[in-house]
Amino acid sequence: MIVVGAGVVGAACAYYAARAGLDVTVIDRGPVAGGTTGSGEGNVLVSDKEPGPELELAVLSNRLWRSLAQRYGGDGGFEFEAKGGLVVAETPEVQERLAGLAAEQDVEHTLVPAGSLRDYEPHLAAHLAGGVHYPQDAQVQPMLAAAALLRHGARSYGQGTLRLRLGEAVTGITRSGGRVTGVRTSKGDVRGGAVINAAGTWGGEVAALAGADLPILPRRGFILVTEPLSEPLVRHKVYTAAYVTNVASDSAGLETSAVVEGTPAGTVLIGASRERVGFDRTTSVPVLARLAEQAVALFPALRDVRVIRSYCGFRPYCPDHLPVIGPDPRVPGLYHACGHEGAGIGLAPATGHLLAQLLAGHKPDLDLGPFRPGRFSEEDQ
Repeated sequence: MIVVGAGVVGAACAYYAARAGLDVTVIDRGPVAGGTTGSGEGNVLVSDKEPGPELELAVLSNRLWRSLAQRYGGDGGFEFEAKGGLVVAETPEVQERLAGLAAEQDVEHTLVPAGSLRDYEPHLAAHLAGGVHYPQDAQVQPMLAAAALLRHGARSYGQGTLRLRLGEAVTGITRSGGRVTGVRTSKGDVRGGAVINAAGTWGGEVAALAGADLPILPRRGFILVTEPLSEPLVRHKVYTAAYVTNVASDSAGLETSAVVEGTPAGTVLIGASRERVGFDRTTSVPVLARLAEQAVALFPALRDVRVIRSYCGFRPYCPDHLPVIGPDPRVPGLYHACGHEGAGIGLAPATGHLLAQLLAGHKPDLDLGPFRPGRFSEEDQ
């Protein structure tokens, strides 16, 4: 089988397929994690998911990330941090909504009154009305995670094989009798009995090569990175309730919300912005200024910390905010694993695990119906 895309989702698909005994070739026009994965924060979250199929996928994936970290020692080689998440509210009304969402999610959580917030985060601003702590939330270093999955998948212990072909653009999907037989690349044809489209933000373009339509659009986001700090300033992943609202928003316009977390290197990552502006990489100073302002409002001590760089990436946005996972009913032999928007790093292991089960002839652990690739064309009928 062939996996198109060497980001974290493609790497997870290849890893689990190889461990299931399948022979896998991963093809990418660039380097490992050269697209959206390399521009991510590494979120492994359950806290920002509304009740339903995506939350079920996130809970399974969270468990798989922890299993991978244990299997490969300590932090798994990809800086897995079981740091937990803290969602904070600026008003009592927002805190009430957060508490209601947490109760509906049915995942482990603790309601945190205003007076106890600094027990979790000593440097938080004093004006906050409370929050919710989610101990399952975690973080990985996304580029290391993609590389580790590919590396360990290539050592599949006598089961399947995993080959990597980088710097090779997929230019077409080959078929015989209507069924996929492989891909055409800038360096020649590659044969495979199945093709997994794990091209992230470019998943719609890969689908189109096979004559299938997927409405995946880029949703740009910026991140600020501070200078390394000698002492940790932020213990958890901390964000305001507005982040949950922005994740679920359909707006094409600019939306920002405070998201702050530390890294093992001592830097602090600051987000998050969302806007649909195509693949425009132009740095927006007003957006960066807004992110900095929101971060300082949450952690006043950041006012005296220097920002050393910023970067942007493109989330693969789907109109219904659910990823596309499973076989394409229009093109036998074509499978999709894309459209995860900003949750691809967190949801990657579950996506790869479920597709590998399907390809190996087993019943997947979760119902893939809500993520089916044909759901968009069904709506038009």
